[in-house]
Amino acid sequence: MSGADRIAAGGVTAHENNRPPKIEIHGIERIFLKKNETNGAQESFVALKDVNLKVESGEFVTVVGPSGCGKSTLLFLLSGLASPSRGEILINGDKVTGPALNCGIVLQGYALFPWRSVRKNIEFGLELKSVPKKERKEISDYYINLVDLTGFENHYPYQLSGGMQQRVAIARVLAYDPDVLLMDEPFAAVDAQTRETMQDELLNIWEKTQKTIVLVTHNIEEAIGLADRVAVMSRNPGTIRDVVPVNLPRPRRIGGVRNTPDFQILSHHIWELLQDKGSRGGSGAQSAAVPRVDIGEHIRDDAVI
Repeated sequence: MSGADRIAAGGVTAHENNRPPKIEIHGIERIFLKKNETNGAQESFVALKDVNLKVESGEFVTVVGPSGCGKSTLLFLLSGLASPSRGEILINGDKVTGPALNCGIVLQGYALFPWRSVRKNIEFGLELKSVPKKERKEISDYYINLVDLTGFENHYPYQLSGGMQQRVAIARVLAYDPDVLLMDEPFAAVDAQTRETMQDELLNIWEKTQKTIVLVTHNIEEAIGLADRVAVMSRNPGTIRDVVPVNLPRPRRIGGVRNTPDFQILSHHIWELLQDKGSRGGSGAQSAAVPRVDIGEHIRDDAVI
């Protein structure tokens, strides 16, 4: 059983292997200043408050919450592209004080270079690292095959579908070989069928690479289907209301688990947490078992705003 499988089964901790968690988030707060439109005075807006979370090496954690709860802000703090107002973030035991070179980030937009081919986009980070040309090709070949883009190496982004462009974006980040992969609603811009295909491909990539992944989403079905654990956020200000373990078997495919009773239990429990129902687990707490209930699978933004 892999380390990630043992996490999913509730069987591995950082203490067992005498190493710190891959990611530690301690008491994070993020405050923005904004101008009052009436009197022009500076006002503070607390986007995140008292956020605490630990992610083990090789673990797949999703963060789910309503629009505006600070999910993307938390991801940018993890990447080092923004700084917390209070608290600290550690990766591999080291405090994040700037752009984290051991993190790769995939955003909602594909952010590909339109003048570079699929291969050249994937090799971009390798060029920055001065990796020799022959080795770059070997690495890009591997990831082109991994994301099922063989035959499209010389195509340009405008010649690809949205799902294919997102695969290029994922391959580019993986080729750089980061310790941690951060993903900000990476499938939000594609249709439902492509989204499920991409979710399954991401699971396949994670199973092969065992990267530590943190993915934010507002979609409950996606959060459960991908994760070892789901961190559920509340808003105003954003904090982690509960952390729910996903004890569904791996290897896993979304379509294979979506209609199972255990999936429906988790779906209903997370739905109630987002609706501010049920007992509060506290920031970073682990959820207790919940009764079996059959209910819908995902949340609409307008249902919780």
